[in-house]
Formats: sequence, structure tokens, C-alpha cells
Amino acid sequence: MNRPHYILLPVSPLFIAFSLAGAFMLNLLPWGHWIGAPDFVALVLVFWGIHQPRKVGIGLAFFMGLLMDVHDATLLGENALAYTLLSYLAIMIHRRVLWFPVMTQALHVFPLLLLTQAIQVLVRLVVSGRFPGWLIFIESVVAIALWPAITWLLLAPQRRAVDKDHTRPI
Repeated sequence: MNRPHYILLPVSPLFIAFSLAGAFMLNLLPWGHWIGAPDFVALVLVFWGIHQPRKVGIGLAFFMGLLMDVHDATLLGENALAYTLLSYLAIMIHRRVLWFPVMTQALHVFPLLLLTQAIQVLVRLVVSGRFPGWLIFIESVVAIALWPAITWLLLAPQRRAVDKDHTRPI
């Protein structure tokens, strides 16, 4: 099957801010503490870290992590540390990941999300001495299942029309 090749328009910083705010709002909903509910902020941060590494970097990931720390009432810096490392690793592999189709991209992103969760669990284990159980890692599996939908949704405003307009130079 031949898929159309899109030329993407530049992303608006306002759209990036809106998507991060939307992900934060999704994490604020009551299902955020259920087992299997993905961390939408981490998912959107890794998406923008891969697709726009110069606009969404480690500093923004740290800030979003602090917001999540305050929301979750966890140790201040737990999510900030995890999101910072997630953003760094996403920026580090962004050139390689963009060469692959969306499902293969999901396989590259999966270890990053697992590592993020492992850091969060490790910090909780060191601080409180309680292990939440292995089922907590299902969140990363659910997040990877959402990767194609997130990719389609966040790239939608940047796509140009498939039909070429012969009156325009591009």
C-alpha cells in the first residue's frame, strides 16, 4: 500500500503548548491513578522531543515534571527527573526514529516510557519502601498502543493537502 508523503508545515508553539496543557488536563482526570491509565504528559513530551527537539527540550520536560509532582503530591522532583531523562533520550534518538513507520516508532519509544516508569517506581521504593507491583508497567503498554493515534492527532495541523495546487510554488 502506497501511503501519501506529506510535507509538514512548521508547528506552532501555541499548538505545542496547547497539546501539553491538554495532556496535563488528561492526567488530572480521576482515571490518572488507575492501573493501566497512561501518563499522557510523558507521551506528549516524548512525541514532541522526537518531532520538535529544538522547541520542546529538557527544561520544558523538567517544568512539566514539577507540575506533575505537585499534582500527584509525590516527592518533589520525582516526575521532573523521569521526564528530564525521557526528554533527553527522545532528543538523542529523534533522527533515527523519524525514519521508521509509526508502529516501528512505537517500538523505539516503548523502552523510553518503561525507563521513565522504572525511575518513578525506584524513587518511590527508595523513599517509602513500598513497591506498587509489576502491573504498574502496563501503563507503558497502553501508551504505546496510543502512539499511532497521538501521532496522527498531533501531526494533523501540520499536514498539507495531498493534492498539489499548481498555482502555488510548494
